[in-house]
Amino acid sequence: MKKRFLPAAAATLAGCVAALPSLAQDADTLSVNLRQVEVVSNRATEKTPVAFTNVTKKELTAANDGRDIPDLLQSTPSVITTSDAGAGMGYTSIRVRGTDGSRINVTANGIPINDAESHRVYWVNMPDLASSLRDVQIQRGAGTSTNGAGAFGASINMATDAPSTEQYAELSGAYGMYNTNRETLRVGSGLLGGHWSFDARISHMGSDGYIERASSQLWSYFGQAAYRNTNTHLRLLAFGGKEETYMAWDYASKEQMEEFGRRYNPCGEYIDSEGNRAYYADQKDNFIQHHFQLLLAQRLGDFFRLNAALHYTKDRGYYNQYKTGRTLVEYGLTPFYTADGEYVKKSDLVRLKYNYNGFGGGLVNLNYSRDRWDVTLGGAVNQFRGHHFGQVAWVRNYVGPIDPLQPYYDNVGRKFDSNVYLRANYDIMQELSAFADLQYRHIHYTIDGSSDNFDYTTGAPQVLDVDRRWDFFNPKVGVNFIRGDHRAFASWSVAHKEPTRDNFTDGDRSHAPQAERLFDYELGYAFNRPLFSLGVNLYYMDYMDQLVLTGQLSDTGNPLSVNVPSSYRMGVELQGALRPAGWFDWEVNATLSRNRIKDFTEYLYLDGWDTPAIAISHGDTPISFSPGFIFNNSFNFRFRGFSASLKSQYVGKQYMDNSSSDECALDPYFTTDLHLAYDFRNLHGIKNLRAGFSVYNLFNEDYFNNGYSYAGYYVADNGEKVIYRGAGYAAQAPVHVMGTVTLSF
Repeated sequence: MKKRFLPAAAATLAGCVAALPSLAQDADTLSVNLRQVEVVSNRATEKTPVAFTNVTKKELTAANDGRDIPDLLQSTPSVITTSDAGAGMGYTSIRVRGTDGSRINVTANGIPINDAESHRVYWVNMPDLASSLRDVQIQRGAGTSTNGAGAFGASINMATDAPSTEQYAELSGAYGMYNTNRETLRVGSGLLGGHWSFDARISHMGSDGYIERASSQLWSYFGQAAYRNTNTHLRLLAFGGKEETYMAWDYASKEQMEEFGRRYNPCGEYIDSEGNRAYYADQKDNFIQHHFQLLLAQRLGDFFRLNAALHYTKDRGYYNQYKTGRTLVEYGLTPFYTADGEYVKKSDLVRLKYNYNGFGGGLVNLNYSRDRWDVTLGGAVNQFRGHHFGQVAWVRNYVGPIDPLQPYYDNVGRKFDSNVYLRANYDIMQELSAFADLQYRHIHYTIDGSSDNFDYTTGAPQVLDVDRRWDFFNPKVGVNFIRGDHRAFASWSVAHKEPTRDNFTDGDRSHAPQAERLFDYELGYAFNRPLFSLGVNLYYMDYMDQLVLTGQLSDTGNPLSVNVPSSYRMGVELQGALRPAGWFDWEVNATLSRNRIKDFTEYLYLDGWDTPAIAISHGDTPISFSPGFIFNNSFNFRFRGFSASLKSQYVGKQYMDNSSSDECALDPYFTTDLHLAYDFRNLHGIKNLRAGFSVYNLFNEDYFNNGYSYAGYYVADNGEKVIYRGAGYAAQAPVHVMGTVTLSF
């Protein structure tokens, strides 16, 4: 199928170009005062006193060879990324200022992308979305008021491609090591009849992954229809994807890597009937996700502009797991006797865990801009329903009747989320402006049904009966100063965040999770001239009741996230660029930070969750996965059609738990990527042909960028309690290459 894709796409491309009518009208007939349709109220500008970075369409296109969006943002300040498969395709994640993905608010055209329950963004469900993005803005810290989950470290605001005013067609392909490939077709009608335009994209991506069996097969699409006149801009768009990914998230210990190799993947491993090590072929995650958005921008006279949107996200899927030595009663199964009289309480089995979600709502904002005032009043209402259930598909040597898809848990989560905000910028004088942003947010969250955690005190799956409400007030104030090449700002913000689904389903009644609160203090200065630019940002993020892992286990044996009274992140972000000539520039940024939990106490267990725990007081400890130093460097060259970039990143030491144990740490790593490209213009009827070649991890760094840890204790013969610790590591690919070709018509 892959071999037939490019020729078929090329034929389709040629047909599309030939069929597009030359009906494009002069776009100047439209009002230049009407911006592109998008809910832009959560975007920061030079007058907004927050730390932010804009990543342009040109930058996204130059870096996009099929890697997920986190990888394309990796060179921005305070950002680190991870990859389960080890080569940037499949399951990936992003952290900003050390905060994980569940604390990073992500929107597309102002519409929430974070899962309403887990608060995470599964980028693998939206493969190749970067090919349909106009730009991305990353706001670090609490940022401006936004929709969806709270921004507790950053927000990522994506804007999809603006409707085309000129007809176009583009075919691109990429291929590299580990059978990594991408094929993308994009077409646009241009402006038809002076009012209408249509754009579409279809993509296929795949990879075997660096880690064994960490394969992925991904498909995605994007389409939009737009109507515009002098004062109105309406856009209907749909995008989504389908993924099939072999699991690689269990990682491997260093001892396993020494025995089986660095690419070893323990997922799906079992011992067959002959005593040999084998792997379950269908140990895969399967998911489909569709996003639908209706966006309106309406100009109301000279001073008012209305933005509104309706949206709906539908997704469903499951993952298929081979589990060894599972207790049968936990899955609603009865222990059995074998033919030779052995009583079997545990056996290997295959389970399927399903998730069917629906998320929809609407948002609106009215902007007033005149003289010294720029004021926005906005709000949103969203409703979510998630159905979670599990089935047993097979049990080894099972004796007795069994439903081919034996259900063992079933629950439904519902969430109502609404907010209203008032934001204003006021120019006190020509150089100085004041900023205020006041948001009220209400959440009602329920879970009903049975959990996938078995409660041995009742002899049945844990009963879920969650009914929680939160009301948050999130004020933000600041001042901004701009004079010539200088910009300075100061701000104070408050943010709140409700617990995630896992905080309830993996918890117990004695550890009811509470909402988290953040006070964010930011102070920044930037100097920008054509020859060079410099910037510095100081931040102090003071957390109350942050949810962290302490080693405590629930009454069903799951790790508990517990509210710790006080923790903080503080640091300095430095940015600089030197542009001595039109053919060369040098960009650099660095983050030095201190991330601490105050008076952290760790709990360790003897043999299991139902045995006594000991408490160890560590005092102030580093927050897990929060490096104290991140450094990015980029040398960029351009000459006629040729371009080259040499990008490097250093990430300091990271602890994988909050005990600051060196046995559970990720060592510092330094990686370098080389990107080369040449643009051939007006080549035999082709508008542009771009050929690119990338070398990742140029100097063959042997490193890990993610993992997990565990700990416990045992009693020695002399009665002494001995602590043990272990970890699994996400090994990343050594030096590897990727080639790309893009034809534009």
